[in-house]
Amino acid sequence: MRTVILLTISNVFMTFAWYGHLKFKDSPLWIAILVSWLIAFVEYCFQVPANRIGHLRFTAPQLKVMQEVITLVVFCAFCVLYLREPIRWNYMVGFGLIVAAVAVVFGFDTRPNAAQPPEHVSSPAAEEGGATVDAASRAEAVLPSEPVDLL
Repeated sequence: MRTVILLTISNVFMTFAWYGHLKFKDSPLWIAILVSWLIAFVEYCFQVPANRIGHLRFTAPQLKVMQEVITLVVFCAFCVLYLREPIRWNYMVGFGLIVAAVAVVFGFDTRPNAAQPPEHVSSPAAEEGGATVDAASRAEAVLPSEPVDLL
């Protein structure tokens, strides 16, 4: 739950960094860029911990899909409430297809013991004790043991 909360806060800042300047089109571009970068710094202060914490439980692709759905929810609210732009039906259909990706990514997790954290993630206690995970171990944990037929 901490991951979702941190990603949501992060996405609020990100959305303002990327799109907030659209209400201030008379401002010089350099000011819009500078303000956007300052907002983006705050966004990263939430996003980086969110992914660090989240990766103890989720895979990187799962985190990415989760972040995309949170982004869409935040963006829809931003469009309607801040920019005063309507969300049209075709936008909602497109967003729905992205949300369907969540069902695919989370519903068909083929890792053994999928409820467990990714195998390549060490616990904070192990990190404090100096335990390391070598690149070969990471590759074994992440790469499939048998060829995957993508077609």
